Amino acid sequence: MPTLTLTGDPDADRLLSDNAFALLVGMLLDQQIAMEQAFVGPRRLEERLGRPLTPANLAAVDPDELERLFRISPAVHRYPGSMAKRVHALATTLVERHDGDTEALWREVPDGRTLRERLKDLPGFGDQKARIFVALLGKQCGVTPDGWREAAGDYGQDGRRSIADVVDADTLLEVRAFKQARKAEAKAVKTGSAANG
Repeated sequence: MPTLTLTGDPDADRLLSDNAFALLVGMLLDQQIAMEQAFVGPRRLEERLGRPLTPANLAAVDPDELERLFRISPAVHRYPGSMAKRVHALATTLVERHDGDTEALWREVPDGRTLRERLKDLPGFGDQKARIFVALLGKQCGVTPDGWREAAGDYGQDGRRSIADVVDADTLLEVRAFKQARKAEAKAVKTGSAANG
């Protein structure tokens, strides 16, 4: 995989670039916290685990112990209990369905839609998260099966919409601004609907 620059932390970015499972875990953690913090999470986990961050190594950890590792300050996520469970379920699923080979999810995948569906089938991955990850793989990791942009939806377009478009500190700020504007628009619509209701 190419060198990613998603977090501003060189060690975290190196792990994300070298370890497909770490990248997938970062995507799983990317909710209700700053996106760059979500993608630093895999490095924190690997350091606390004391061995390589692989599906097999994580699946072998007792879920209560994994939650403890999530809670060590600075916490891996603001919701350490529920996110530790999701990460453990993700690791276990990859071991059971793909022999712990994360890249089997997209290696020789026939098309973008199939890739999106494989991702949606993982614990913690809904439609939007799957689309963003398809975009990240296509835009930055060279995983470009036929129809990947269509499968990624809006995230497959050019622009600064998600972590898939972060390539440096400036684009991180642009994506953050885009996301904040979208949140403000959604809040305004919700407030307007409530006022009219």
